[in-house]
Parts: sequence; structure tokens; C-alpha cells
Amino acid sequence: MSDDCRGKASWPELVGARGVDAASTIERENPFVSAVIVLEGSVVDGQFLCTRVRVWVNTSGDVVDIPKIG
Repeated sequence: MSDDCRGKASWPELVGARGVDAASTIERENPFVSAVIVLEGSVVDGQFLCTRVRVWVNTSGDVVDIPKIG
């Protein structure tokens, strides 16, 4: 992670939570990022952004990986 990123950087406590609830929590706890819900197995670009947190969810909508800035 870049030293330029501001605010909380990861949310391990959200693994297993509902994706939409996790996204709301992330954006509330770090107003400098936008949470993006992504279905597990989806192809995404490799670009690192301090303003984005990907919330990886399964087909049930539950978080399957630690959401973190990037």
C-alpha cells in the first residue's frame, strides 16, 4: 500500500458480512475511499488506487476476502 493513502486501509472484521453492509461500513470509516462490490472470480484491472476498496463477495453476497485499499 502506498504511504499516500489516507485513513483506515483494511477491514478484516468484515469477512463474512453482507457485501452491501460492508461497503457502507468502509465508506463510513474512511471517507476518502469508495467501496466497490465485486463478484468473486471477476476479472479486474491491476491498477492501485488509494480511493478504492474492492469488496469481494460470493454469489450469496457475503464478503469472502479482506477488503483493503487498492
